[in-house]
Amino acid sequence: MKGTIVLFAVIIVLTGIFLDAQAFAAEAMPAPNYAGDFLTRSTLTGDWGGLRNDWAKKGVTFDMSLTQTGMSVISGGTHHGWEYSGRGDLTLNIDTQKLGLWPGGFITVEVEGNYNRSINLETGAMLPVNTNQIFPTMGSDQLNIPNVSIMQFFSHYFGVFAGKLATITSHSGDMNEFAHGKGDTQFLNLALNINPAVSLTVPYSTLGAGVIILPTKNPAEAVINMMAYDGNGEAESSGFDTIFKSNTNYAIEGRVRTDFLGLTGHQLAGVTYSTRSFASLDQDLHFIIENGAIEQEDSSWSFHYNFDQYLYEPKKGSGQGIGIFGRFGASDGDPNPVHYFYSLGIGGKGVLGRPLDQFGIGYYYMDISNPKFTGPVETREFLRDEYGVEAYYSFAITPWMKLTPDIQVVRGAQKETVKVESRPHPVIHKEDVKTATVVGLRLQMIF
Repeated sequence: MKGTIVLFAVIIVLTGIFLDAQAFAAEAMPAPNYAGDFLTRSTLTGDWGGLRNDWAKKGVTFDMSLTQTGMSVISGGTHHGWEYSGRGDLTLNIDTQKLGLWPGGFITVEVEGNYNRSINLETGAMLPVNTNQIFPTMGSDQLNIPNVSIMQFFSHYFGVFAGKLATITSHSGDMNEFAHGKGDTQFLNLALNINPAVSLTVPYSTLGAGVIILPTKNPAEAVINMMAYDGNGEAESSGFDTIFKSNTNYAIEGRVRTDFLGLTGHQLAGVTYSTRSFASLDQDLHFIIENGAIEQEDSSWSFHYNFDQYLYEPKKGSGQGIGIFGRFGASDGDPNPVHYFYSLGIGGKGVLGRPLDQFGIGYYYMDISNPKFTGPVETREFLRDEYGVEAYYSFAITPWMKLTPDIQVVRGAQKETVKVESRPHPVIHKEDVKTATVVGLRLQMIF
């Protein structure tokens, strides 16, 4: 225990993955403007009679959104039919310097919840085809507080953070210009939003702490993050009852901006390590088989990499244009079922004369390691390699309302549905799972 505490302290002093280091640059950025007429302003509710803009100038902002999705497996998979679901999110950000308190401090509180039923269990895929519906937890139908954190910078080069951390946010861990987020703005499939190789070792919401290094002062140019965090974190609990009880995880990630051919791009790489004892189908993967004991394995590691590169950029640094992206991930393969992973695709922002529209086409492939079972199914392999393709186009009806048709074709990791019937002698029932075609329509509203 003492060794863990010492190592944790060293990490805090020296250098977190998955936090928004761009927050430090917010001090020099103008406050957002919520004013404007109904169809052109940035949010549906506007500036609240001037109050919202006044608070923004003092460093206090409220970001509110509701993302609704209707999706259906129209062929293949394990079940057909439409399902409607949604997720709401409220984030409070406080800049302590602008508020007149102390310099370099940033406080974040996030409240979110999902409702109704998604089709994530009906495709035969290991990865959710609707990422938006797994946050803060799968099918919880309740509000949770996944993020209550403070970040403190001591110079333009160095900052620390601590608290209950939401590790997957719109501008942080495994960040990518064309393929990232919670499924509310770009792709819906988890494989095209974050690297699934890290999913076993990085809980979504967990207690942790770490530091951020900005080698050039500018977070847009280069960021290095390191952190230590609890491997048992959950969005619906505070985490203090399990923190660092022999389940400490560690992570490091770095991202750098490139300028190949005079066009904006980024390169990112990171590693994670967990001391936790896992079953091979822990966390979101438990639904693939309903019966059977899975052997436990101690510790797990993963490596992740991604890049994005503009190929057409009408104005450098504008965030508009067309480019390519890719990811690669690797893990120990046991207990982590995602042994290797890669994805490739093309994305666009603000083209075709519509500055707020986005589109993307992506492909992914996962090399799957079958879990080790005990009991009557111990010699059977239920999983296969998974791959899929997704295409979407996001229409900005207004700056605060975006409608996105989406289509996916996924050959899931689940080869067959399996149930073990208990009798004097166990009987295994199985049925093949075919490639699923999934269509969907997403509506995001920003309040």
